[in-house]
Amino acid sequence: MSDESIPVTVQILDKDYRIACAPGEEQALVSCARMLDRRMREVRQNGRVIGADRIAVMAALNVIYDMLQRGSRAELDRGRLVRLQQRVDAVVGDDEATAGVDGPRESV
Repeated sequence: MSDESIPVTVQILDKDYRIACAPGEEQALVSCARMLDRRMREVRQNGRVIGADRIAVMAALNVIYDMLQRGSRAELDRGRLVRLQQRVDAVVGDDEATAGVDGPRESV
């Protein structure tokens, strides 16, 4: 596998950008560029931001904010899962303690 990058051309706000990309990552780069283009167009259509550089900054802030919000929700979900797992472990642990580790035993 080669460590050399390959040039990929993407279009953002009707302007072409040639970007070096690791082999095999071209589709991901193109997908990211499309998402950025979409976000920048949304910011531009909002009409409050003028200039490509300012539009890019606002779009980047929006993308990062969304990512952080998803991360916060994922962290909350992980916390809930951990607490649920602890409760399940406690119940299973109680059952094992009363039944013995190997399960119920028959008297002979």
